[in-house]
Parts: sequence; C-alpha cells; structure tokens
Amino acid sequence: MRRDERIYVQVCRRLPEESDREVANLLEIKDHYPKYVVTLDELAAGNINGVRIVHLADFLLEDEY
Repeated sequence: MRRDERIYVQVCRRLPEESDREVANLLEIKDHYPKYVVTLDELAAGNINGVRIVHLADFLLEDEY
C-alpha cells in the first residue's frame, strides 16, 4: 500500500502450467485493485481473469505499480 494506492502481489519462482494455486487466491479478492503474479519464469506472461502475470524485471521497471 502506498498513499491511497493498493496492489496485490503473489510471487513465485516458476509458474506451474497445470496449477492455479498462484492465481486462485488473488481471484478470491473481490475489490478492484490491481493483482499481479510476479515470477522469474521468462515465458510466463499475460492476464488470467484480471490477474496480470509479469516477469520480475518487468514488474520492477513499471511505473504503474
């Protein structure tokens, strides 16, 4: 939380292909703040039902976080 801004971040080393563990807990949060899964997996990227999947380097470089 920073000022009046809030984000939710789940961190994992690799994003398992057949698991929703990293995303499922974020999907249970019923507000409209941004939600992210940050990973070292360079091939994982995208958006799953509003949860953005981002590489750690991209997450650290973005100003909108």
